[in-house]
Amino acid sequence: MSIIFSGVQPTGNLHLGNYLGAIRNWVAMQNRAAVDAKLLFCVVDQHAITVPQDPKQLRQSILEVTAAYIACGIDPKRSVIFNQSTVPGHAQLNWVLACHAPLGWLNRMTQFKEKSGKHKDQAVLGLYAYPVLMAADILLYRATHVPVGEDQKQHLELARDLAGAYNRHYGVEFFPLPEPIILGQAARIMSLRDGSKKMSKSDESDYSRINLTDDADIIALKIQKAKTDPLPLPGTAEELANRPEAENLLGIYAALADQDIKAVVAQFAGQQFSGFKKQLTELAVAQLSPITQTMRRLLADPQYLHGVLRDGSDAANHIAQPNLVNIYDTVGFWRA
Repeated sequence: MSIIFSGVQPTGNLHLGNYLGAIRNWVAMQNRAAVDAKLLFCVVDQHAITVPQDPKQLRQSILEVTAAYIACGIDPKRSVIFNQSTVPGHAQLNWVLACHAPLGWLNRMTQFKEKSGKHKDQAVLGLYAYPVLMAADILLYRATHVPVGEDQKQHLELARDLAGAYNRHYGVEFFPLPEPIILGQAARIMSLRDGSKKMSKSDESDYSRINLTDDADIIALKIQKAKTDPLPLPGTAEELANRPEAENLLGIYAALADQDIKAVVAQFAGQQFSGFKKQLTELAVAQLSPITQTMRRLLADPQYLHGVLRDGSDAANHIAQPNLVNIYDTVGFWRA
């Protein structure tokens, strides 16, 4: 049986990049998955506290991500939606894997270097070691496949390395080596303020991203203010190489319209950005407004969202607990 696992941190509003680069692809996987496949989509709240969080806001953000999953098309009756901290096995397996993770492997993780920046000595242990927890997230369910963007491939490679190290150390073939599901051309949606940087929830400027909670007027304003260059839109896809803002906006249009980027370039070749932005706005509003409206409706009914998370937690624990029992027995822990 195929088991697919993925998740998003509940930090800040989910944005267009999260939708086009991940969640929309999850919906497509759900809708074409075999009957016996199991799909788990997690709100990874334990990862969120690698940076300071306001507890009240974190709880609300967990509900917002849950609402976004459902509004984008993840069906709680067909997929398991849950938050990580309600399944103790994530933290328990994290420790077992940490005891099989050489420091050299963690020292190669590029995201710690990027996130800690010039203040590495002040960074918390969780930020350094969270790739091991990410591996535990995947391996706890013996996931066979993980949808990943380019920036997460290194973490999946670590999960595969740790699975192999565990299997070899104990002479078992318990963990499968999870395979990546590489996301398509829209996997990297870039900032509206800087086409060389990925669209991010942590960017100080709210104008750098389109949030899934933005209404039509805000979407229009953000696209209108999106950074461009002084030239008309290019005539060929090859001309996008040195024009990151043009490439990003055309790529967003292509992803929203579900068209090939070459076809979109040909459609708008030689036009000014002002006219193109109007059409991009119309498309973005048409695609995102139903999601925004559904999210607002769901967030007005927190008891429903609590129920989805409780049911998802029960389902996730049902899969995780037997696996953890096997792992603890293999390691040699005594169980009452």
